[in-house]
Amino acid sequence: MSNDRQTQTDYFAPIRRAITVILLLGLFGLFVLWRIDSPRVEKFRALVIDTFVPSFEWMLRPMTSVVKLAQDYQSYEKLLEQNKELRRELQQMKSWKEAALQLEQENARLLDLNQLRVDSKLTHVSGIVVADSGSPFRQSVLLNIGSKDGIQDGWAAMDGLGLVGRISGVGSSTSRVILLTDNASQIPVIIQPSGQQAILMGDNSYAPPVEFIENVEFVRPGDRIVTSGRGGVLPAGLLIGTIALDPNNRLRARLAADYERLEFLKVLRDYGTEKIDNFGNLVTRKEIESGVSTTTETSETVNEGSSE
Repeated sequence: MSNDRQTQTDYFAPIRRAITVILLLGLFGLFVLWRIDSPRVEKFRALVIDTFVPSFEWMLRPMTSVVKLAQDYQSYEKLLEQNKELRRELQQMKSWKEAALQLEQENARLLDLNQLRVDSKLTHVSGIVVADSGSPFRQSVLLNIGSKDGIQDGWAAMDGLGLVGRISGVGSSTSRVILLTDNASQIPVIIQPSGQQAILMGDNSYAPPVEFIENVEFVRPGDRIVTSGRGGVLPAGLLIGTIALDPNNRLRARLAADYERLEFLKVLRDYGTEKIDNFGNLVTRKEIESGVSTTTETSETVNEGSSE
């Protein structure tokens, strides 16, 4: 076996050497051919290129695919980076949009406060809600205006749409507003257009019930609810909301004020109206009747005198 292997090695060794020499000579000849500057040689080189180079296109395809894949990968990285940048910009735009919406709503509420139409005799002081002490047992907010701003107990507080509550506790620079939704709040109201008297009873919900209605048959869902002014606590005619019917067929108030976003409130200055405690200067029915009888007696006496 060893002799056979040695024989084969001795047989292939001269062949390998010959192929190597021929390959080297061919490469050297190709090099020399490519370096010769002659028109005929140039034609020969062009002929060789036209004959053999197109046939090697299949060998270039893998390399071309690899280069194209590398270029596509670079493009993909660029697209990925652009996508991340667009996502960041979109997130910033969302935050800007949210801020713009909040500013728009705040501006709308301020405009409503400025355009609210109430009694021309009532002036107002606008304040900012600095704290919300809402709880399951009490509904109130704290304003940044107080006695130094002329605030007094009992004055009405409104947002840009309707009545929110009344002042209940005044400090030097702050005041507390007890909301209509508070369990201790009871406001005399009028239901329009029927003119029915009723009481708005707070029950710590955003839809307090309307109780003690004079005649329920004249009340319909959607009717306006305004303050009646009875009791002298609140001015008359302040909008509270509209009548609504709950699932238990109980009449409740759909409040006009936005209780979930109380930021600015308008406190109405109400120094009261002059009250007449007696009727000393009024002409009563008895005085009219006595005046008529006196006038009749006087006319009769005059007639008798003239007849005499």
